[in-house]
Amino acid sequence: MGLLNRFRLSPERAQAGAAARPHVHTPTVSPAPPAFAPRETRNSSSLKDFLWHLGGLGRGSLLDLGPAWQSTISFFIDRGFKVYTEDLLTSWKQYSQAETERQRALPAEVEHTSPSEVANQFLESSLKFEPGTFDAVLVWDLLDYLDGDMMRRVAERVSRLLREGGVVLAVFHSKRPEQFQRYRVLDEHTLELVPAPSVFPFARTFQNREILELFGRFHTSKTYLGRDQLREAMFVK
Repeated sequence: MGLLNRFRLSPERAQAGAAARPHVHTPTVSPAPPAFAPRETRNSSSLKDFLWHLGGLGRGSLLDLGPAWQSTISFFIDRGFKVYTEDLLTSWKQYSQAETERQRALPAEVEHTSPSEVANQFLESSLKFEPGTFDAVLVWDLLDYLDGDMMRRVAERVSRLLREGGVVLAVFHSKRPEQFQRYRVLDEHTLELVPAPSVFPFARTFQNREILELFGRFHTSKTYLGRDQLREAMFVK
């Protein structure tokens, strides 16, 4: 699951010199366009600081753990980054459902794989990167929708994949959201909130202490609370 394929840009972008740019990768399964409207935008203070922290790299590698959006991919490619995407929430949903069906078909006397081992197998197959591969990871609100064990495993894996000095951008809900949504970058100050069909039910509302403990191995953290009950957070390893 979660195999990454090469992302193909439009002919117009290719003619504009895309051959000299880094490769971009996207998940095998692309989400269907959401049937919801209208979409909302929000001014993002964390994105501004995130970009400032990455500004001295010149070129680097970025992992986006949400769906592959053309606007987000182009935004970071234009700034010299290799961009990799893995819609981890959707991939985990598909993997866990397939594993549940597989184990239901096993004879009663056959030992079933524990949930912990299923989670390990999924992460090993979906995020096949060496430790320290990435300079930046976009986590979005992924952790709000994972159960406790999987949430901690994902946070740990993100930490392993990030190089020293690398940065994470995450989003946390201050209360249960009315609508599941995805995020994409429009410009240096603006995120678009894209309503979408729910992948998993909302799992938790983090307290600040819990967020800091989750990223306890990181040297620096900064959070930004908006009027829309979203907390953006940036963590520097």
